[in-house]
Amino acid sequence: MGKKLWRAVVAGGAVAVFTGVAALPAGAAEGGASFTRVQVNGGKPIVIGVSNEVAVPTSFRMATTRTWKWPAVFLYRDGASDRLWHAIETSDCIKVSSGVCDFNETMYFDPSEWEMRNSEAGAWKVAAEVYFQGGGGDTDDEGLTVYVKRNSRLSVNASPEPVTKGSSITVTGKVTRANWETRKYASYAGRLVTLQFKPTGAASYTTVKKVYANGSGALKTTVKASKSGSWRWVYYGNTTTGPSTSAGDDVVVK
Repeated sequence: MGKKLWRAVVAGGAVAVFTGVAALPAGAAEGGASFTRVQVNGGKPIVIGVSNEVAVPTSFRMATTRTWKWPAVFLYRDGASDRLWHAIETSDCIKVSSGVCDFNETMYFDPSEWEMRNSEAGAWKVAAEVYFQGGGGDTDDEGLTVYVKRNSRLSVNASPEPVTKGSSITVTGKVTRANWETRKYASYAGRLVTLQFKPTGAASYTTVKKVYANGSGALKTTVKASKSGSWRWVYYGNTTTGPSTSAGDDVVVK
């Protein structure tokens, strides 16, 4: 099913794209409906890269005695003057009781299809809305916050390979993050990144030290070679950028 590039929301498995203007969600803007059990992405941040579509599971319950159309949950900020562009797909009513329906909704974010601004990364509020047959509708703030984040990436290289026990191992790498406006990954300077090590045969990594990336996002540190194993970098993210973990680079210690 194709996505429509205009605001034409319809129920029953239809897809639409929300634009940037909305009525102010102030708790029952016109009344007539109530929304409960609202969940967006299981409470986790929405992390978006530069090319792949991200499908975000959303669900809600709506109760109304009115004849309705186009119920949906959306993300907004700045008094609802700004909605986050995305397509949605909403299920038909899953009847709970008379006048009460559950809905499953999927938000689709695709930076390769429409423009996203880097300034859109960060906190967004959650609202739900419905339109009524014959005119009018109801838009309610749901009191939830969702973080939309730019994806980050890490590379790693540990050398020399192999290395003599007691010698130095140099671990390098680079931290980058998605630039939604150029649709490329760019250096992410000054990040505090964790170096971890997992001995050969071990089940998990442990933290060795923390290193700041330089102005080009490059990472570099040295450690003593004590045993064979795998080295990796871990970045835990922030309010605008998602976390990332590099692949592990194995070094044999002789």
